[in-house]
Amino acid sequence: MSKQRSSSSSYNNVFTLFLTFHVVFLTFACFCLASVAGKHVYRSKQQGSCNMYDGSWVYDELYPLYDSSSCPFIRGEFNCKKYGRPNLRYLNYRWQPSHCDLPRFDGKKFLEQMKGKKILFVGDSLSADHCESLLCLLHASVPNSNVIPSVNDPVTTVVFKDYDVSVSVFHSLFLVDVEDEKIGRVLNLDSLKNGDYWKKHDVLIFNTWHWWYRSGASQPWDYIEDDKKVMKDMDRMVAFRKALTTWANWIDSDVNTETTKVFFQGISPSHYNGTDWNEPGVTNCAKETEPISGSSYPGGLPEAAIVLKQVLSKMTKPVHLLDITTLSQLRKDGHPSSYNKYKGMDCTHWCIAGVTDTWNQLLHASLILD
Repeated sequence: MSKQRSSSSSYNNVFTLFLTFHVVFLTFACFCLASVAGKHVYRSKQQGSCNMYDGSWVYDELYPLYDSSSCPFIRGEFNCKKYGRPNLRYLNYRWQPSHCDLPRFDGKKFLEQMKGKKILFVGDSLSADHCESLLCLLHASVPNSNVIPSVNDPVTTVVFKDYDVSVSVFHSLFLVDVEDEKIGRVLNLDSLKNGDYWKKHDVLIFNTWHWWYRSGASQPWDYIEDDKKVMKDMDRMVAFRKALTTWANWIDSDVNTETTKVFFQGISPSHYNGTDWNEPGVTNCAKETEPISGSSYPGGLPEAAIVLKQVLSKMTKPVHLLDITTLSQLRKDGHPSSYNKYKGMDCTHWCIAGVTDTWNQLLHASLILD
C-alpha cells in the first residue's frame, strides 16, 4: 500500500514538473511571437492591439522617406521645397505610436501586396494631397517601373504597369452631388450618383469637410436640397452630418466590403488660429518650424471629427477611420504657407514630402491588419 502511495506521489510530482515546464514553455513562446507581432503586425508592446494614432512626433535624420525633387507627381500647391521653403526641418519628423512601432513605408512591398488591384481616393484637394504622397512613396521605391498617367476629369489615374496596380483620385468636394438646375447649382444632400463607379475599386479612401463652410464667391453651390426641400442655406454642420449619412447608407447597402476595403480619411486640420496651440495673436502658419510636443492638441478635436465618428459608429459595414486629426493637428509646421506655386498663405494643405506620408504609412499598416 505504501509502495502504491509512493509510486502515485512520484507520478504526481513528475506530472506537476511536466505541466509547469509546459506552461513556462508556452508562455515563453507566446512572448516571442508577441514580440515578432509587435514588430511586423503592429501589436502592442504590452500584448494586445495597438492604437497607431496615439503617439507623438520624434526627430529622425533617416527621414524624409524620399526626395520630393525626384517625384514627378506633386502639384504646385504642395511642392514646398521646389517653391523655396528655407527651413526643411519639417521633413525630419517621424510619427511614433506610444505602444508599438510603425515600420518605414516599403513601396515595393505595398505594390506586391496590391498586385492587380485598383485604389481610389475620393474627395477634395486634400485627397489629392494624400494620393500624390502615396504616388511619391511608390515611385521612390520603384523609380524605373513602367508608369502610365492619365486624366479623365474628374478622375486622375497612375498605373504601375509592372504590378498592375492603379492609384486614382476622384475629385468630389462633398461626396454627395451638386446638380445644375434651372434655379442654379443645388447641393443635394440625399443624392450620390457616382457610387457605381467608386465601388468597382478594391480600396476606397473617402474624404470631405474642407468645403462645407465656404460662402460667397468660393461657395460652389447656390441652394441646398434636403429631403426634397430646396432652401437657400442651412446649418452647415447639420448638412455635413446629413451628407455623411447618405454616404454611409450607400456603403451599407451597395458596397461589398468583403472585396472592397473602405477607409475614411479623418478630418484634416488647418492652422490659422494660434490660440488653438497656445500662441494667441498668431493668424497663420508662416513662422511655424516645429511640431507641437506631446500627444495632445490644446485646441481639442474639431466638431466635424466628432460628427464623423458618430456617423461611422452607426454603420453596419466595416469602414476603417484613418484617424489622422490629432497627429496632424500637432504639425502646425507641415503646411506650405506661402511656399507654393500661387504664393498665397496656405495653412490647410500639406507639403509633399511631409505629413501625408505618415497618413500613407498608417493606410498601409491598416491594410496589413485587415
